Amino acid sequence: MSAANPASSGLFIGGSRESGSDVRVQNVRAAIAVANIVKSSLGPVGLDKMLVDEIGDVTITNDGATILQQLEVEHPAARLLVDLAQLQDREVGDGTTSVVLVAAELLRRGSDLMQTSNVHPTTVISGYRAALKAAVTYVKSNLVTPVTRLSDEHLLMAAKTSMASKLIGNESDFFAQMAVQAIKSVATKMSDGKTKYPLSAIHILKAHGLSSLDSRCLPGGFALNATRASQGMPTHVEAASEDNTVKVCLLDMNLQRHRMAMGVSIQVTDPAEIEKIKQEELTITKRKIDTILATGAKVVLTTKGLDDTCMKYFVQAGVLCARRINKDDMKLLAKATGGKIVVTLADMEGEESFDVANCGQCKNVREVRVGDGEMMQFEGCVGGPDGGSASTILLRGPNEYYLDEADRALHDALCVVKRMLESSSLVPGGGAVEVALSVYLDTFAETLNTREQLAIQEFAAALLVIPKTLAVNAAKDSSELVAKLRSIHAKSQKNSEDEALKNMGLDLVEGTVRDNLAAGVVEPAVSKIKSLRFACEAAITILRIDDRIIVVPSN
Repeated sequence: MSAANPASSGLFIGGSRESGSDVRVQNVRAAIAVANIVKSSLGPVGLDKMLVDEIGDVTITNDGATILQQLEVEHPAARLLVDLAQLQDREVGDGTTSVVLVAAELLRRGSDLMQTSNVHPTTVISGYRAALKAAVTYVKSNLVTPVTRLSDEHLLMAAKTSMASKLIGNESDFFAQMAVQAIKSVATKMSDGKTKYPLSAIHILKAHGLSSLDSRCLPGGFALNATRASQGMPTHVEAASEDNTVKVCLLDMNLQRHRMAMGVSIQVTDPAEIEKIKQEELTITKRKIDTILATGAKVVLTTKGLDDTCMKYFVQAGVLCARRINKDDMKLLAKATGGKIVVTLADMEGEESFDVANCGQCKNVREVRVGDGEMMQFEGCVGGPDGGSASTILLRGPNEYYLDEADRALHDALCVVKRMLESSSLVPGGGAVEVALSVYLDTFAETLNTREQLAIQEFAAALLVIPKTLAVNAAKDSSELVAKLRSIHAKSQKNSEDEALKNMGLDLVEGTVRDNLAAGVVEPAVSKIKSLRFACEAAITILRIDDRIIVVPSN
């Protein structure tokens, strides 16, 4: 039955309206178009995309979230998939391409089911939800390998799997070690006894020049993209003895000559009085600097300006200063050194004072030349009271494009290692989980006697898009490999003596099937479960839409 004309019913909508299957078909087409863009970038031998924006900036990447972020997608349903990739990147860090592919395939198969078999959308949605619930339960009970004592070997395997498809895949051994070292250095004990690994505490600096293998991690150290304010200041400050530390003042205020406030008017009859006023301004300024120096600080950093008058006093005291520090970098440095950012010297009594407890502490500070510029390096940082610290990774490479892609690859690896440490469970990669779930859901669907059975079978078939795409991108015969893998997983689920075959996945280099758990191709279990949930919810959200009203803005 067609929808009533809005104008004839007394309701006028200034715009256009589409309803029924037309909207659904358009939404699915738009989602598939988005998925096809990132399809060829999936897997360890996936291809890169070159994206050029309106001002000519070039981005070369195979990271699904970055590719979709750069696209100007206008279709509202396609934008949902772009948001899905961003959510996956934010929550999990890796698997952005696969989550978009699974969501698009679920949409395509759901739409075909509605058109060819005349199944109602509600049935498809409830079937998808039942399939998701069964899939998550099966992953947790059968496919997850719990790691009671998580060793560095497991973490390195997960990091290398994440980097396999990236530009730095050839140096994955080196960068995986760096990722594990950086994540472990920022471990923070929470009040509930759990240990968290905040990614925000890892600062990644990029510098042109040298090889990527000259990149390094500074665990327990920190690096700032800043230089000393004056050439007369020392380039290196270190603690007087092993027991002592270098105090670091972190300020969020201007350090400049004191001037009278706006609107203050003074009438002077004697010219000598003008000199006294200027002298008093200098005295007030010196008093402020002395208050800071009284803490014993040898390094002073501010997010704002530092004028020549104040600089002179710091140079005389032999203090290393830097100005215009990025606020976010300053927060990380405060976390690393256990200090606090001070915004004013005024205390509750209206006097000017500086509490020594607000100073950060480290073993030494030096200005070092890196590439075309200088940076300040803080070593032996003491960390915050909760045990939390910050770490810096200095990336080296030939050009901006390489460094940006290495940064994205390292971010994904850091996220994977963090998830692995927090959940202590892993699953085999290389399409093993998807094929195992596909075989299981086909069997599960046959136990149901309702129409949801059709939707669950389509859900099972949709999961095979991952192993098929992996094989196609590796220039292998996808039909033969997936068929072989399905038969192995069917055997493992039927016979208890063949249970070890559940870890079998694709070897995309040799074009064969292998035990991916033994080969070290693993992913955090929580990442795989979240990917399934996000993809299913996105598909359901779009399949529920049966009406689209576009309101034209009034002139």
